[in-house]
Amino acid sequence: MIQTLAFNRRKNLLPLIIYAVLALAAIAAYEPLRHNNFVDFDDYKYVTENQHVQSGLNLDNFLWAFGFTKIVYWMPLAWLSHILDCQLFGLRPGLHHLTSLLIHIASALLLFAAFKRMTGAVWRSAFVAALFALHPINVDSVAWIAERKNVLSTFFWMLTMLAYVYYTEKPSFSRYLLIIAAFVFGLLSKPMLVTLPCVLLLLDYWPLKRFVRGQILRTIFEKLPLFALTAASTCLSSISFKDPYTQPAPMNLRIANALVSYIKYIFKLIWPADLAVLYPYPSSVPAWQVIGSLLLLVCVSAIVIWLMRKKPYLVTGWLWFTGTLVPVLGLVQIGLWPAMADRWLYVPSVGIFIIIAWGFYDFCAARQQQKIVLGLSASAALLALSVCTRIQVGCWRDNLSLFSHAQAVTKDNYLMHYNYGVALNKKRLFQQAAIQFTETLRIKPDYGKAHNNLGTALVEQGCLDEAIVHFNKAVQLNPENDNAHYNLGLAYAKKAATEKAVAHLRKSLQLKPDDPYTLINLAAVLIMNKKSNLYDSSEALKLAERACELTDYKNLEMLGILTKVKNASASKAD
Repeated sequence: MIQTLAFNRRKNLLPLIIYAVLALAAIAAYEPLRHNNFVDFDDYKYVTENQHVQSGLNLDNFLWAFGFTKIVYWMPLAWLSHILDCQLFGLRPGLHHLTSLLIHIASALLLFAAFKRMTGAVWRSAFVAALFALHPINVDSVAWIAERKNVLSTFFWMLTMLAYVYYTEKPSFSRYLLIIAAFVFGLLSKPMLVTLPCVLLLLDYWPLKRFVRGQILRTIFEKLPLFALTAASTCLSSISFKDPYTQPAPMNLRIANALVSYIKYIFKLIWPADLAVLYPYPSSVPAWQVIGSLLLLVCVSAIVIWLMRKKPYLVTGWLWFTGTLVPVLGLVQIGLWPAMADRWLYVPSVGIFIIIAWGFYDFCAARQQQKIVLGLSASAALLALSVCTRIQVGCWRDNLSLFSHAQAVTKDNYLMHYNYGVALNKKRLFQQAAIQFTETLRIKPDYGKAHNNLGTALVEQGCLDEAIVHFNKAVQLNPENDNAHYNLGLAYAKKAATEKAVAHLRKSLQLKPDDPYTLINLAAVLIMNKKSNLYDSSEALKLAERACELTDYKNLEMLGILTKVKNASASKAD
């Protein structure tokens, strides 16, 4: 009797120890996050330059979060999480990162709890959760503040899954409402949960084993409300965000890239090297890669189906992976679409982790000695992944580290070269920035923003004539680029080409009427040369007074402002 009680006590204590170890291991792996900053890759749209988010919780911002923001698809709960962070922490990035990390850890613990409860296999469930918590492929989701929507929606994914397991043990209306509530909160965070009802059907097959005669229709019928919510979320997402400026790739290229991406994702999970925030979309995909990927996918699927009775976890894991990736394969494209993205594996990777955990266990479980090998191998793998995760978190420290790493580990990544150049420009490293912008234009010669920013770097180096060439090119490529007109106007002013300077500054002001820098510089140009037929001190005075109102310089006299502007006015970058 005493031995039985002691055994039960150890049995109940083991999961608690695993919860603690999982949390501590994730904290150790992601500890460098506390030193990381915001990055100029969507963080400014989501937090640092978003007045609704920064002004904290109030009725106006609550209503804004539930509206269509024109920034991204409908995700009101994710917006509210950013607003709450700013309410509590202001713009201290380390604490924003801490929130994302805590949500990530909670998701890993929920994943362990769900699979432990479904399968009773404590160590295999713990290994799946540990791979999720510590794999470097998930760093993008956790370390990128703008990807709060990903970690938050995944938390509700795991919570929905655990609620579903709780429901299947003793079905009731109240327990079903818990599933609906968690699922709705997930959809309000990100529409990625649209595939979750299908995953619940996979779990019905294995490990819940609910696909028995007489219950199959019932298990499908149970998911109908979830499918209805999925349809509603899909409709809201499709109408909430449209990008008229980015054209999708041809459908044949999208299909080819999707097939090849499946195999690349698997390799990234097995050997997580050269991870980057953005992988450039290819202009073409070699036929041999497409055919080889298709054959490999078909062969693996055939093997999984062949073994589904003996090893049912294979079909659940494989269809989890392949199915949950479908919404992000790029068959439907909105906005800037990469070839693939590490963050898109945040949920799909769990399917591969299931196959690894249960498959490796089956391979090594015959003898006690092999179980020791299994434990040591798993521990070594998790330790190696933790080290890789710490290193990858360091790549997100700031703009320079993120963009320099991305352009170093990818090929012909024009956007990462451009962003790296912008970051160097802000650090006043103009010569290095010019190199990055030049490389951007080698890859994408028609990228107007790169021409404009290369011009700003050249101006700072004294290469005015060359800068004017690039400003003109930027204007030709996009006549509505107010910054390019502004910079071109300043450049012509320095060359004493007053007419051209005034023309471009007026155009910039037309595109952006309340920009104080354009107002004050146009005023300065208008009084620059009394002999010019464009000289107009009265208009210049009105422009300067308007600029003073916009910049709160009402206590300064106009001549003082004009003097400062002429001596210290700087080019603006996109």
